[in-house]
Amino acid sequence: MKAENIEDIFELTPVQKGILFHSLYERELSLYFSHSPIGLRGKLNIKAFEEAWQKIVDRHAIWRTAFYWEDIDNPLQVVYKTVKISLNQYDWCGIEQAEQEERLKSFYDSDRKLYFDLSQPCLMRITLIRLAHDYYEFVWSTHHIVTDGWSSAIILDEFLQIYEALCEGKEIRFASNSSFRDYIDWLQEQDIEKTEAFWRQQLAGIKAPTPLIFIENKQLKLTEQRYDQEKLKLSKEKTQSLLCFIATNRLTLAALINGIWSILLSRYTCRSNIVYGCTVTGRPVDLAEVESITGLFINTLPVNLKINTEQHLLPWLKDIQTKLVELRHHEYTSLTQIQGWSEVPRNLPLFESFVVVENTPSGQSALSWKGNLEIDISKGEYFRTNYPLNLVIYPDLEMIVAISYDSRRFDIATISGILADFQVALEYIMANPFVKIKELSFSTARQQEISKYLEKEAVLFD
Repeated sequence: MKAENIEDIFELTPVQKGILFHSLYERELSLYFSHSPIGLRGKLNIKAFEEAWQKIVDRHAIWRTAFYWEDIDNPLQVVYKTVKISLNQYDWCGIEQAEQEERLKSFYDSDRKLYFDLSQPCLMRITLIRLAHDYYEFVWSTHHIVTDGWSSAIILDEFLQIYEALCEGKEIRFASNSSFRDYIDWLQEQDIEKTEAFWRQQLAGIKAPTPLIFIENKQLKLTEQRYDQEKLKLSKEKTQSLLCFIATNRLTLAALINGIWSILLSRYTCRSNIVYGCTVTGRPVDLAEVESITGLFINTLPVNLKINTEQHLLPWLKDIQTKLVELRHHEYTSLTQIQGWSEVPRNLPLFESFVVVENTPSGQSALSWKGNLEIDISKGEYFRTNYPLNLVIYPDLEMIVAISYDSRRFDIATISGILADFQVALEYIMANPFVKIKELSFSTARQQEISKYLEKEAVLFD
């Protein structure tokens, strides 16, 4: 590290500290690694492609950032003035499709195992694989400690604008934006004692995570952690009806999704006090230009909801909406800190299931770009965490409801049943928003399954 190439040095956020710790001591899990496959069809200007990515690195400090932790009490992130990025290229154009698919699978497996050295920038790799004379698979590999979905959408949008300008021999200028350093300064102004009091009150009485015993398949004997995904897609008509429903009732999509998930967990676990995780954007509304800053803001927070089956659905969903807004005032707190303020022992997780409602900037060029390339971002992998059960919502013209799950604990039939229950609950609520929670029904088969379990295990609602 040469001093003349250093632009800035500052502390890590609480979330970054947690990621750094787990990245160093649980490297084999690759939890904070992401590679996003993007299909490119058309006449690709490779020179402009590589140059556009270099300009992205020059413009955004997150791609010139490295981390230092050895022999110091508090780890630091160091922003370099200049960092060179190179494009990795493969040409498999003349190879049979079956072999291409095998090579792609092998590439993705090896790419995930090729760890990032966090002490060296840049924490992304760009790889271009030619599969046909006019088709490429672009693989964008990144480490989560410097970016999140929101920031990645900003980067991809800018990249496409720069690439198009280079192809046309034009110059493009972006307005100067605030930096991640501004967020670090904002964090240092927050009242940590007030935040601690808030989380202690939120989690008072919770001594263990909500168990997922009922829906686990005890016959599975897999020893290695392996995540699979199942999903369902709502039609355009159903998606539009859903959007009209939440607008008419002044709800957010997040409030509705969180409500349904908590009811499902309550039914499955026979408990009225439910704890699960959720993602938040982590971008404070009182920080200037925060929506345009690139870096790691997204965070994971626990949600504790009490299910009173006598309560009517719509008022209860609005209570959830209010609760989610309250969480936003303390969304910068790391999960490690929050667990330390709870009564849940350190050797147990705060929760075992997770809800994500994707909320990246809309209108990005990846979706509507009119350049010389057709861009397919649908090849991207689904959300991964180290939690055994994850519900992920992808809002679109046809909303996708996906569940990623640990195959050591759940089988496909169980996950398919959960997705079916989710859809039934969603449609029931939209048609009957004023009924009581206890009137929400699943399929007859699922109701019978729950009844048999209760009779056999003699489990009482807590």
